Amino acid sequence: MKQTVLVVGLGLIGGSIALALQKSPNVRVVGFDANSDTLQSAKVLGVVQDVTKNPEETAKKVDVIIFATPVNATLEWMESLKSWELPTATIVTDTGSTKSLIMEKAYDLRENGITFIGGHPMAGSHKSGVLAAKPYLFENAYYMLTPLEGEDEEKINILQNLLEYTSAKLMRVSASEHDHMTSVVSHFPHIVAASLVHQLHAEGADNPITKMLAAGGFRDLTRIASSNPILWRDITMQNREQIAGQLADWQAEMKRVEDLLITGEATQIEDYFAKAKSVRDELPISSQGAMYMTYDLYVDVPDYPGSIAEITAYLAEEQISITNIRIVETREDVFGILVVSFQNADDRERAAACIQKRSPYEIYIS
Repeated sequence: MKQTVLVVGLGLIGGSIALALQKSPNVRVVGFDANSDTLQSAKVLGVVQDVTKNPEETAKKVDVIIFATPVNATLEWMESLKSWELPTATIVTDTGSTKSLIMEKAYDLRENGITFIGGHPMAGSHKSGVLAAKPYLFENAYYMLTPLEGEDEEKINILQNLLEYTSAKLMRVSASEHDHMTSVVSHFPHIVAASLVHQLHAEGADNPITKMLAAGGFRDLTRIASSNPILWRDITMQNREQIAGQLADWQAEMKRVEDLLITGEATQIEDYFAKAKSVRDELPISSQGAMYMTYDLYVDVPDYPGSIAEITAYLAEEQISITNIRIVETREDVFGILVVSFQNADDRERAAACIQKRSPYEIYIS
């Protein structure tokens, strides 16, 4: 069955969905973006097959509309939808990282005869914008769908079948379940990371050397604190109740840790770390979770001129793309001094095999 899809918002997420859907010969993707330069780039790069400057008019002839815009912008688009002339079979979805506000608005659309099925692909990149869009961005990532209660199963299946081309792991949950789970594994950890960086900054006034020592494991631990502050301002405000609940649980846990430090014996403290290690080691490693992750490869290279260039040359010769490269100066709890990051696990495995084959350097995957 031929389908026409309108993607509104052609940044990293919207552009990547548009590219993924083009894997199907039966899908035609039309794009819109408020930024005219982005719209032109999307057309020239083939991110979409066609573009429109009038999404309301184009929506009269499409099967699926995907709002790949920030949640606040999506809410505005949803309000506009009430006056649009949409075919009764049209399915509308979004990619927002919080769902409760979106799905409350979806009830209003249902009263207007519009089918809205919430969505959230849990994937990302260190880059943003249409130029960073990749058709494989969502491979092995979770893609959450949040339909309203009593939604037409046939329409949910149509949307799921379309999104299969993203190669993501589709999962159906309620909006409240989604916002609770993401508060636990994504939203609250961002606040913790930011708080750790603030604590380091305060410490730096009296002990400036501490900041230098943070170049290793601390930097990796708090990587997510470098995320877009406007994006995380909005996410925090939209999901503040769930995040506040996590903060209360965290404070109770920190009180337990404080008591353990003050009155606990060595075996109790060891048990605390052992339990954390056990739970952490059981976490899945074959798929992306709720936060963007990098696939890091540690290379124990000697400290002489040209060694890093040698490694990157090997990877270039085998056309293995890297997303980041850095030298780790502090080696506590970190294997190797050269850290090379990749977009996915396959590229990391290829790189590991390449370096093992061509050099004597030891490599590690942490």
